[in-house]
Amino acid sequence: MKKVLIFGVAGFVGGYLVKEFAKAGGYHIYGSDMVESFAQEELSAYYPCDILDGPACEALIESIQPDYIINLAALSSVRMSWDLPEKTIEINVLGAMHIMDGAVKLEKKPVLLMVGSSEEYEISDKALREESPLSANNPYGISKATLEQMAEIYRMKYKITIYFTRSFNHTGVGQKPVFVVPSFAKQVAEIEKSQGPGVMKVGNLSAMRDISDVRDVVCAYRMILESGSKEKVFNVGSGKASKIQEILEILIGFSSYEIKVEQDPDKMRPSDNPFICADNTLLKKETGWSPKYSIEDTVKALFDYYVEE
Repeated sequence: MKKVLIFGVAGFVGGYLVKEFAKAGGYHIYGSDMVESFAQEELSAYYPCDILDGPACEALIESIQPDYIINLAALSSVRMSWDLPEKTIEINVLGAMHIMDGAVKLEKKPVLLMVGSSEEYEISDKALREESPLSANNPYGISKATLEQMAEIYRMKYKITIYFTRSFNHTGVGQKPVFVVPSFAKQVAEIEKSQGPGVMKVGNLSAMRDISDVRDVVCAYRMILESGSKEKVFNVGSGKASKIQEILEILIGFSSYEIKVEQDPDKMRPSDNPFICADNTLLKKETGWSPKYSIEDTVKALFDYYVEE
């Protein structure tokens, strides 16, 4: 049985990733996060740890001796990164470096997966390949581009396998409604439950985004780790961009009542890429991965969750 250690396991993606490894079989799954306790039946054990505490990170990695390490721990909101740029850099870069420091000190080096973002890329009206130019225009994207450069330094210096994803937008049940799709789903569900017409507050509806189901994304993460690929960086995305307006219309279509849409200046970003879409050719070629869930499947699951909540 291989051992996998997931940092940031208590976040939105973590629970799904635990289930993905459990479903695949053959793993002892260990989780860590800042909260004192986190219960999930598929976990072999949970350990509280702040990734900004370097010695604690190293001690945890030493005690588990994992075969695989995945770092999900991050400040992951572009909008929040404008409010907390220093904290974004500290958590997303320094925290991740502490994990890499712990990994390289093991006699048997684990394989690592560091999660980056499509926000690293230069604005383009075409699907983005791994070779596309990088030019992040927000603190979150800059933090992930910096982490990617640090990962390359660790690869070269310590001869350790570190996979890096440039993950495109992904969503699902459990994501906080500060993000666009769960925000829409929650608002539409609340109007539906009110049994009358309502008003929705929205941000930029003209942007086009490649939005995957979180269940597809965690499957990609596992398959990358297991692939043994010599490639270092992978786009993780559906390969299809949807206009935010279209996603909103799908959700409004689930409601039995009239919904008025109003733009909220507070939901507008200081800088927003008009089009972001993944070219996932490399991921498919190297791992055999393909998405199973459509955007319609994903938003319906979110709407149903908020209606039943």
